[in-house]
Amino acid sequence: MRKIIAAINMTIDGFCDHTASEPDEEIHQHYQELLTDSGVILYGRITYQLMKFWQDLVKSPSGEKSMDDFASAIDKIPKIVFSHTLKETEWDSAQLASQPIEEVALALKQQSDGDILVGSRSLIIQLMKLNLIDEYQLCIHPVVAGGGLPLFENVNNSTIFNLIKTKTFGGGAVLLYYTRKK
Repeated sequence: MRKIIAAINMTIDGFCDHTASEPDEEIHQHYQELLTDSGVILYGRITYQLMKFWQDLVKSPSGEKSMDDFASAIDKIPKIVFSHTLKETEWDSAQLASQPIEEVALALKQQSDGDILVGSRSLIIQLMKLNLIDEYQLCIHPVVAGGGLPLFENVNNSTIFNLIKTKTFGGGAVLLYYTRKK
């Protein structure tokens, strides 16, 4: 059975903002490997549209190996996008979800083609409320955003986690790996 992994970048003050930090080569390499080792990634519309930035780098590589490798990995991984407004994805490896997140997640868990990544704050919150996330990978960047969207907004139930490992990056970011305490 596949695991559902919530993987997201956050600021040190707890906000989810893909534009607040400047990932270095080491972080790009980490996420490139995570994408390569996984079977599918789930996105909400807003994060998906931010990730479309990488399509341009696939077509016109930057010359920076870590960014170009990440662009290639994100281009290749199948993506399922949850949106009420998008009519098409405009990305060959992406498709719009045709069922609710719970049904899609449960069906994907029954398959065996690599783990399921969740890269959008809104989907992480929904799947957390459904107790469907097997592992949380929170990459905390040494940046204070001063505002934005907190990851666990509107989560009303107390949840206790077990820290299973950490990874420290040379630029100061720390990746925390958690499972939910049973």
